[in-house]
Amino acid sequence: MSNKPIRNQVNKKYYHLSVNYFVMIGDVILALIKNSIKHIISLLKLIPQIIFRRKEKPRVPANHLLLKFLLAFFAGVVASIIFITVPFTVYRWFKELPTPDLLLAKQPNSPTRILDNKGRLLFEIYVDQRVEPVTLNSLPDYVVQATIAVEDDRFFEHRGIRLDSILRSLKAIIIDNELQGGSTITQQLVKNMLLTNDRTVARKTKEVVLSLLVEQKYTKEQILELYMNNIPYGGSAWGIQSASKKFFNKDAKNLTLAEASMLAGLPSSPTLYSPLVTDSNSTTSLAKIRQNTVLQQMVTNKNITQEQATAAYSEELTFAPQNAYIRAPHFVEIVKAELLDLYGERYLTTGGLTVTTTLDLDLQDEVQQIISTDVDTIGKAKGFTNAGALILKSQTAEVLAYVGSKNYFDGIEGAYDVVQAYRQPGSSIKIVTYALALEGGATPATIVPDTPFTLRYDNQVYTPKNYDGKFHGANVTLRQAFANSYNIPPVRLIQRFGVDNMISLGGKLGLRNWIVDGSYGPSATLGGKEVTLLDLTNLYATFSRGGLYVTPKFILSVRDNAGYEVYKNTGIEKRLLASKAPTNEKQIISKSTAYLVSNILADNAARTPIFGANSVLNVKDHTVAAKTGTTDNNRDGWTFGYTPSYTVGVWTGNNDNKPMNSTTSGVSSAGPMWNKVISKVLEDVPNENFEVPTDVVLRKYTKCNISEYFVKGSAPKDVCPSEEHIDKK
Repeated sequence: MSNKPIRNQVNKKYYHLSVNYFVMIGDVILALIKNSIKHIISLLKLIPQIIFRRKEKPRVPANHLLLKFLLAFFAGVVASIIFITVPFTVYRWFKELPTPDLLLAKQPNSPTRILDNKGRLLFEIYVDQRVEPVTLNSLPDYVVQATIAVEDDRFFEHRGIRLDSILRSLKAIIIDNELQGGSTITQQLVKNMLLTNDRTVARKTKEVVLSLLVEQKYTKEQILELYMNNIPYGGSAWGIQSASKKFFNKDAKNLTLAEASMLAGLPSSPTLYSPLVTDSNSTTSLAKIRQNTVLQQMVTNKNITQEQATAAYSEELTFAPQNAYIRAPHFVEIVKAELLDLYGERYLTTGGLTVTTTLDLDLQDEVQQIISTDVDTIGKAKGFTNAGALILKSQTAEVLAYVGSKNYFDGIEGAYDVVQAYRQPGSSIKIVTYALALEGGATPATIVPDTPFTLRYDNQVYTPKNYDGKFHGANVTLRQAFANSYNIPPVRLIQRFGVDNMISLGGKLGLRNWIVDGSYGPSATLGGKEVTLLDLTNLYATFSRGGLYVTPKFILSVRDNAGYEVYKNTGIEKRLLASKAPTNEKQIISKSTAYLVSNILADNAARTPIFGANSVLNVKDHTVAAKTGTTDNNRDGWTFGYTPSYTVGVWTGNNDNKPMNSTTSGVSSAGPMWNKVISKVLEDVPNENFEVPTDVVLRKYTKCNISEYFVKGSAPKDVCPSEEHIDKK
């Protein structure tokens, strides 16, 4: 600061002497009380002797002696009140005062800041008092000068109190029967940090005494810095830094004179002078009038010139929007829940944690825009009103974008998080069945007939049908059946390899609610068992990782208010991914099976009979494994796809579970959104092919004019692969 503050001339040792003085007085009083009690007991013992003494010739009449005793007794009582009780009460009163040491010991409630992976703010968690401490030296001179000018223009001259203000307050109490303000900066600091806000004479007296003690213990700079960091500016904003963020969305060190003078006028009455209540740039608003008062007092104090004051007063101020600031809200809710589980509410709301998350805010905003726009356009035509999307880094399972609804702020509909909602997955779950079959010895060339088929299960007859209502022949290969999402072949496979084995594998791949209990039938392979978009997207990502399950990660690191790292990239398995899902990393399926699945789902030629050569599953210039899903009655539409680097999942439907239009499918509802999202993710990424494991080979068969990938040792030697029938395995 340009003007050096006048330091208090009273040495700090006098503070300790004053406290020791009262302690000494208290000890003396306690000794006097003990002695007084002894004397009173002695006097009481004389009463029976006086009353019942024998009737001899008394030198003095008994009644005179009794009267003399009573007078002495009551005189002793009065003396005790004056010389013992009153000092002792004063002693106790001083002893119960808060110590000024608490001003430094009392840590402010610092907010927890949730950031994206580039350090951009997503949300802050704090209690009613949101404090961000700053040092006095970091603030421009005029920020501090404005506060001193309007709150306590003689701050550097007094020693904690101003007698003129105290006399004015006493006059108001005695004559007007009310308490007045007019407190010094030191008194306001004491009131806000050490005392309650009740307006009583006793509290005011404590405030005065503590202010004197505080001035003896701390320098003026310390008092001023504590004040600037802890005074209320309105709402949850406590301290100049918090106020600067709230009203102008900037750090206090970057405030202009106009902004600083507007904020300086708030602490005396934050609601009355709030610039957010009315048009703060109107010369008739209380906020503008108060700002002018501050500026003119600064001119009087020779902090600024009249020209500077006039320019600052004329400057039109732009205030930050006051909506609850939150970006990627559904994502933030997940992070908050995990942090609460890790640290508890008290530490979370006051500990000043800095949480760096996996989210890419730029990508998040782009995906949110795609979802919101397409729900309004495609959704209107297809009969759905909501959608969600999730993007993962394939190899690490870090969540890069998380869109839980069309619009989070759209009441109950928007708050519904479809990424966490349990819905039936339709054909998108077939990936588990085919992985089970490939792990069990089937190959992409294995014949799985798509012919009429009836299965008896649990005393019921189950007859699966294809989405197009047709049969595609007795020589359909596993590759063709999977790529075109025929329904009959996976039911044949599940009959061969077992429903319970499929449910078990799904659970190992991260489907938290998939537990083997014997309650599932063959319809599970067609999507009869519910999943979440989060679980199923990460399941697809597991295949991009070569069969390695990795727990989804929302948090990269957490640092405490001192900057020390207290948490690092451990995911959210405590709350979100507990249950039966694996945690951290575990190889669930073989690399060869993962590759074969990826190769089939990336085979555009293989899926052309049903989806066409130029479907939304075909991403220009990129090799992408993709799969769709549609549930019975068209209630849910899904599309998933992945590359070695990124995995994207999209869901469409209605929150109330109403069906979409009868002709709507996963490829026609979720597909277009999925294509836009993954194209955005991959626009600056070179094409990547899935790595072929060392135990997978490509075999060519001239006889039947086909080429196919096989795990070493599984390729037929003497016959064409098309002669390998699933029923013969």
